[in-house]
Amino acid sequence: MYLNITVETPAVGNGISHKPIKGTKYVYYEHGRRYDPKKGYTVPQTTSIGKICEDDVTRMYPNGNYLKFFPDAELPEELPVSNRSGCLKIGAYVVIKKIIEHYKLDDEICKIIGKDAGLFLDLAAYVIVAENNAAQYYPDYAFNHPLFTDSMKIYSDSKISSFLREITRDDSIEFQNDWNGKRNHREKIYISYDSTNKHCQAGDIELAEFGHEKDKQKKPIYNYSIAYDRNNRLPLFYEAYPGSINDVSQLQFMLEKAAAYGYKNAGFILDRGYFSEPNIRFMDKNGYDFIIMVKGCKELVNKLVLENKGTFEDEWEATMPYYDVSGITVESELFPTDEKKRYFHIYYSDYRKAKERAKLNSEIRDQKEYLESLKGTNVKIDNRYTEFFDPIYYHEGKPDQVLQMVREKKNAISQAIKLCGYFCIITSREMTAAEALDLYKSRDASEKLFRGDKSYLGERTMRTYHDEPTHAKIFIEFVALIIRNKIYTCLKDRMQELQKKKNYMTVPAALKELDKIEIIRQMDGVYRLDHAITATQKDILQAFNLNASTVKKEAGMLSKQLDVITE
Repeated sequence: MYLNITVETPAVGNGISHKPIKGTKYVYYEHGRRYDPKKGYTVPQTTSIGKICEDDVTRMYPNGNYLKFFPDAELPEELPVSNRSGCLKIGAYVVIKKIIEHYKLDDEICKIIGKDAGLFLDLAAYVIVAENNAAQYYPDYAFNHPLFTDSMKIYSDSKISSFLREITRDDSIEFQNDWNGKRNHREKIYISYDSTNKHCQAGDIELAEFGHEKDKQKKPIYNYSIAYDRNNRLPLFYEAYPGSINDVSQLQFMLEKAAAYGYKNAGFILDRGYFSEPNIRFMDKNGYDFIIMVKGCKELVNKLVLENKGTFEDEWEATMPYYDVSGITVESELFPTDEKKRYFHIYYSDYRKAKERAKLNSEIRDQKEYLESLKGTNVKIDNRYTEFFDPIYYHEGKPDQVLQMVREKKNAISQAIKLCGYFCIITSREMTAAEALDLYKSRDASEKLFRGDKSYLGERTMRTYHDEPTHAKIFIEFVALIIRNKIYTCLKDRMQELQKKKNYMTVPAALKELDKIEIIRQMDGVYRLDHAITATQKDILQAFNLNASTVKKEAGMLSKQLDVITE
């Protein structure tokens, strides 16, 4: 990331060197030396600190490394008032401001961050509204939006870079402790827990490791997980941990954190990726209820499905019209040494059956065509093809082994067909199939958090090269998720009130529509609303208990504030 300012180019020598690449001259700084055993001598360790200006070779554009190696360099922190647009988009700002005040996030962030709390909140608002997390584009956002900084200061990206380095892990820990300390720990809640992974730029980021990527890009990743209060619809806390650690092994550490935050009267809603006998026993030991999709005990579940097949699918009392499924609950042990009864909720869906049957037919057809093409060749069939097919070899096990024919495993295929349309959820506490499905489906809220995080907050890749700004961005992102989640739940509640789905009631669409509410600077230097609030904007604002009058009042307050700034 190159800053939008220039500094004097350091003279060559004393560790400074230049390197032209594709017509651009880059400046490198030697920050150490290391011994190369192959060469038999020490070699310099150099890092790029900027690039030479095209129109003035005496100056250069610095990058983040320049701030690391030259921390005492004096760089402009604020951009001039002339860098503010004569047309400011205020609609989304008004909504975000109300949510910040509702949760008292401004007071909490001010207590932790201090004088730069406004910049922290501006960066959180920026990733929500602009759907971007690249710090170098923040000044573009600040150019045409109201700000939370004192006197609405527009900071340069050099200030943002240094600010991200100043935020510590202790700051995020203190925020999460305070945030969770304010929750009602006596209330019985269900916590939905899920994780994802994100790519990192190369650099000195300890979290970035090669691990279990979900999109198979073969790049370094770190894992990021969120615990979400399903009852109160709030993100509670987050975890960022190395990319090589899998979901199953991380769960117990999360459960210990939940207990430390005071959530002892809680149940956990988990995806199938967290299923393991040690995790189940750990939750039992700590008195936690759980609701989990099945993985790892396929034979047991298949047996229960086949035993109960035909007993509930067409029964009206077993039907759940809202989800278009039928369900039944049976008791059984989860594993051979299980001391407790578990509740297996078995569900059937006609739609799911048709979809899974079509997929199974396609899979069997493709596998058969592939295996037929290998006949007469010296090949060993991979185990993934032997579930439904039995390969017959000529001279099996010998060097001249040849695939002679493939035989369908008709019983295995028939068994798979019989299981199409069925799925199972296991709970530790007795409840009906409808209650279990409703609780598990509430994970949709936390899944939408991740979708919003990666698709709308610009967080598919963390554009940082060092640990401090990486953790700072994750912290800012979590606060942004708290705000964005409130926007989502308010819009969802509004649609339920209207009993009508409107395409402008999604978070991205609503924010874009709100950004059309503008104040413009007129000849007298005063900012005024450009036009009346539209019917669509009124509908969106009503989701947050706002109306045209409150927006007009806020516009007047902003106008007075901006008038003082420009004097």
